[in-house]
Amino acid sequence: MSAVAVDAATVMLLRPSSDVTVKDIEVLLVLRNRKSSFVPGYYVFPGGVVDPEDYEPDVERFIRGIDRGQAARMFPDMTNPGKSLGAWVAGIRETFEEAGILIARRSDGTPVTMAAHEERVRFGAYRKALLAGQMTFSQILEAENLTLAADSLHYYSRWVTPELMPQRYDVRFFVARVPAGQSAASDGVELTAHSWLRPAAALKDYEEGRIGMVLPQIATLEELSGFRTVEETISFARNRLAPSTLTKIVWVGGKAVEVMPDGSVFENRPPVYPPPGNKR
Repeated sequence: MSAVAVDAATVMLLRPSSDVTVKDIEVLLVLRNRKSSFVPGYYVFPGGVVDPEDYEPDVERFIRGIDRGQAARMFPDMTNPGKSLGAWVAGIRETFEEAGILIARRSDGTPVTMAAHEERVRFGAYRKALLAGQMTFSQILEAENLTLAADSLHYYSRWVTPELMPQRYDVRFFVARVPAGQSAASDGVELTAHSWLRPAAALKDYEEGRIGMVLPQIATLEELSGFRTVEETISFARNRLAPSTLTKIVWVGGKAVEVMPDGSVFENRPPVYPPPGNKR
């Protein structure tokens, strides 16, 4: 019996290219700790599991841009319909935990910027308390009178970990513009580094063996490499029917390969799969 895929969310943060002579986008990639149990030492987008707190009954009061009913209609196949709204909350919470970037607004509707030193220190303390389990995300939002800018997250795609993997995730991918005035900083625990890279440059680094990535990141970056502005990318996300992808692992000549739904085969430096004795 295969492991049940756990609901999760990830956010692809975008910004214009830091090279002003190049019209392109950059995406934030974070490096997972080499001691992690899932894809250790690989570059991913910030994200993680949808926790019970992310969809508790009163969480809706902290959210703007989507309500529980709209979320349930968008994600009717979540393991629990009540968890649908939690995908947006988890994406924003995990982005704050892992990258230090908070996609939220103040009571007057202005975005959180963390531009001032005092503000960076204060939110840095909140982040440490959250990671240490000393505060909940809701407590931070309440203390600062903030609402989550869920309308800044645009649903892009869904990827489900192949059935042979011992740890499986059903991940909703969102795309968002990085908030102005905020800078990324790895948490130093789950993530040990981060990089802003143009999608084509990230793929080149992967192909030349400088960084490791798994198929959802690779396939998504290939698609993102076709866009030149953040606005163009977000417009595409708004107007597309987000695809859902479940790949399969098959054994060819004693080697594990990952097969896309369209039959295309991925075998270039795949992650570690279960041994052939566990194949299905």
